[in-house]
Amino acid sequence: MKEKSKPNCQHSEKALVFSQWTRMLDLLEVPLQESCIQYRRLDGTMSVAARDKAIKDFNNLPEVTVMIMSLKAASLGLNLVVACHVLLLDLWWNPTTEDQAIDRAHRIGQRRPVTVSRLTVKDTVEDRILALQEKKREMVASAFGEDESGSCQTRLTVEDLNYLFMV
Repeated sequence: MKEKSKPNCQHSEKALVFSQWTRMLDLLEVPLQESCIQYRRLDGTMSVAARDKAIKDFNNLPEVTVMIMSLKAASLGLNLVVACHVLLLDLWWNPTTEDQAIDRAHRIGQRRPVTVSRLTVKDTVEDRILALQEKKREMVASAFGEDESGSCQTRLTVEDLNYLFMV
């Protein structure tokens, strides 16, 4: 019987992986464990002490190379400049929420370029979410005087929902 070799557990770069769904984080934990990848998790169900420990471990333990996080629970107030990769597993209609999450790696003290990847499937609602995000970015830009209209929208409208679901 041939002995199965262990995967290489030496990693030099760290990654932040975001999902808006905690069930997606549950699913992601399985291959991380099977691949000998040490990770920590942060979501809204965790106590403050557990969240603090996960953040401390990710920032200080070189062997902990992945932090999986709920998009909303991790969007504000965290400094995770040890990461140089950010992966968004699913899209959120409001680009500001994603931008805040991405900014966990873009902080004072970041010494490396940060790569951001979004997983999307062509010709699905995700394409329309990306288009909606761009529309929202343009509205925010107009609120700051970057175009002539000066309008600003912060909530999903009925028209936005109709567009997303092609109603």
